[in-house]
Amino acid sequence: MGIFTTKDGTEIFYKDWGSKDAQPIFFHHGWPLSSDDWDTQMLYFLHKGYRVLAHDRRGHGRSTQTATGNEMDTYAADLIELTAALDLKNAVHIGHSTGGGEVAHYVARAAPGRVAKAVLIGAVPPIMVQSEKNPGGLPIEVFDGFRAALAANRAQFYVDVPTGPFYGFNRDGATPSQGVIDNWWRQGMMGGTKAHYDCIKAFSETDFTEDLKKISVPVLVMHGTDDQIVPYADSAPLAVELLQNGTLKSYEGFPHGMCTTHADVINPDLLAFIEA
Repeated sequence: MGIFTTKDGTEIFYKDWGSKDAQPIFFHHGWPLSSDDWDTQMLYFLHKGYRVLAHDRRGHGRSTQTATGNEMDTYAADLIELTAALDLKNAVHIGHSTGGGEVAHYVARAAPGRVAKAVLIGAVPPIMVQSEKNPGGLPIEVFDGFRAALAANRAQFYVDVPTGPFYGFNRDGATPSQGVIDNWWRQGMMGGTKAHYDCIKAFSETDFTEDLKKISVPVLVMHGTDDQIVPYADSAPLAVELLQNGTLKSYEGFPHGMCTTHADVINPDLLAFIEA
């Protein structure tokens, strides 16, 4: 574990496990979580001989609760600084949800040799919000509702999301895990309200179209067809069409939080892509 201080004074918490000589895999968490959301994947790949890293995005987890810079350009800039300081080369960057947008924004800007492959899981690209260009997107009122719920009672909102749509625990036949729900709440409440509020705009309104077009490394796009947070039809199939070297892998009936609920399926698929 470590703390990296960016040029603007923001302290970024990160985990760095494994041999420095091994190929690095860098994990990017979703909103409003932290690097802890990747613990299952990090242990899995550590035991496979990889160097595994993950950070708490600014305003999230144990990083500085920033009032400014809570948008994709700064998130990517933080990563450019951090990966340079750690001298990561030939890395695989894996992002879930908002973290998938962060991966796209970073990889499109990364220095040559830094990135070998990328993975977008239940990710927000190309763009979430509905517009004339993106008629299949979610109406802005959905995200206004997120902001209102966060501002009114963040603690309850952070119970309702994992209890319901995030992991598909609201579906008939689902078996909710109280530990998973509590862990989501714990991670969310560690972060800053202002940063989380601002990040709703970042994940919903950022257009990643040009980022996706620029990326030349192999990219695996993984998405559950029952994703209630980032609807499948307006995300994964559209993103893979924009990528130069993209592969789509769909998971029938899997929820948004499938890295947790179906780690037994997702982890081997990630390994197969990385080792291919």
